Amino acid sequence: MLHALIFDFDGLILDTETPKYQAWQEVFAAYGCDLPISTWAQAVGSNQRFDPYRYLESLVGRELDHDLLRRTTRARFRELLGEPRPLPGVVAYIEAAQSLGMRLAIASSSDRTWIETHLSTMGLLHHFSIFCTIDDVARSKPDPDLYLLALERLGVNAAAALALEDSPNGVRAAQAAGIYSLAVPNSVTAQMDLSHADLVLPSLAAMSLEEVVEHAQTRRSF
Repeated sequence: MLHALIFDFDGLILDTETPKYQAWQEVFAAYGCDLPISTWAQAVGSNQRFDPYRYLESLVGRELDHDLLRRTTRARFRELLGEPRPLPGVVAYIEAAQSLGMRLAIASSSDRTWIETHLSTMGLLHHFSIFCTIDDVARSKPDPDLYLLALERLGVNAAAALALEDSPNGVRAAQAAGIYSLAVPNSVTAQMDLSHADLVLPSLAAMSLEEVVEHAQTRRSF
């Protein structure tokens, strides 16, 4: 039986990945440089592997004002994001999980303030009481630390949990913790290889949680 549903946040509950990538693409373009998705993929779902500031500096061959770049990308990100809205199927999955008696948690490489602020804006904060964020671990995804901590706080083992992810790094983290992973890519991560996930859907609205649970339990039985 599955007793817990663990959500990623960025790109899964709220599509912050698309406006973030676009904002950085525009900054790179202003310096006459490209930011290919294959390079950006290192950063998605993790805070470990890619530094856009240093990468841009390596392309232009000089040091840049990091504070200016940060202000520019953040302002453009907020403009592109607009009013935060949960991605299709998110609310239905939360409600279905509660109906099934599943406990909810978030395991994210972002910080807790970022997550809680946006969940509150979308009216979803009250559904979650367990948060495992970059504030809690030394290593973010693709290392399994966030998911291992989520299992500990949920009081369940890996076989009793289901992870919802949008990125290759997130899927690797969940699977390294032994958790069944459902990948739901956004417009950015859809360009990445998610074939290692246990199941890939174009949207959470494409299949009910009950059907996903059945699929996970079938996979576990083999």
